[in-house]
Amino acid sequence: MSRETEKPTPMETVLATLDLETIEMNLFRGNSPQVGWQRVFGGQVIGQALMAAQRTVEGDRFAHSLHAYFMLPGDPSVPILYQVDRLRDGSSFNTRRVLAIQHGKAIFALTASFQADEPGFEHQGEMPRVPMPEELMDEEQIKARYLVHAPENVRRYWAGRRAIEIRPVSIESYFSRSQPSQRQNIWVRLTGPVPDDQLYQKAVLAYLSDMTLLDVALNAHGTSVLDSSIQVASLDHAMWFHRPFKLDDWLLYSQESPSASGARGFTRGSLFTRSGVLIASVAQEGLIRKKAND
Repeated sequence: MSRETEKPTPMETVLATLDLETIEMNLFRGNSPQVGWQRVFGGQVIGQALMAAQRTVEGDRFAHSLHAYFMLPGDPSVPILYQVDRLRDGSSFNTRRVLAIQHGKAIFALTASFQADEPGFEHQGEMPRVPMPEELMDEEQIKARYLVHAPENVRRYWAGRRAIEIRPVSIESYFSRSQPSQRQNIWVRLTGPVPDDQLYQKAVLAYLSDMTLLDVALNAHGTSVLDSSIQVASLDHAMWFHRPFKLDDWLLYSQESPSASGARGFTRGSLFTRSGVLIASVAQEGLIRKKAND
């Protein structure tokens, strides 16, 4: 079989998804992979919106933060339009606002700030002391050991090839939820290369940042996003890029859920390189409630 007729890898699909089509100045179009999902993955919309904003910023200024709200579920069967508003082009910072539109309605809004690299004070929190990813079970071992008797929806989630491999540090609590906890640590790694271009590096990290984050809010109550009786949806998402990075090795995603109330769970995450460098911080609030008919 020739390379032209081979199916793209999951990572190639993610990169193609983030490679938006320019329709007009400040207006972009993004598509969703047709993988049978009923709604667009939140990380995809974050990554695409950030990519749209980045493409309107000239020079060597790169995103240092983003703040976003999810307003309606995305429809994966039709394109998403991203309209960028150039709020500010200052001497040190640029600000962009992005509106994602489907079926004539806003489904998502993001504001991002950009800055040129400059020196300054330096400090960071310490990475948790956890086993290295090589000391943990890989995904094939996880499938063989834990998924034999798992519910069908759990097996389906883990069965396919994915762009991001995850290795939970505490695999038993991740699957069984027998020891509820407000904290969890997960190693994550891309299953394919990403261009060195910072636009793609940051868009892919933003895409990745939405994965597993709400799990910790549910784990605190002995349940998970794979529980069919639970309704879960991201409500907002914030991210800060602290230091330069390359997505060519494992990252530790250290997560905690300080609060749940009002059918909402609040979570925070820190992304560290293998050597302990804090590259990004994330905060998210999500809807977590029992479905009305359960």
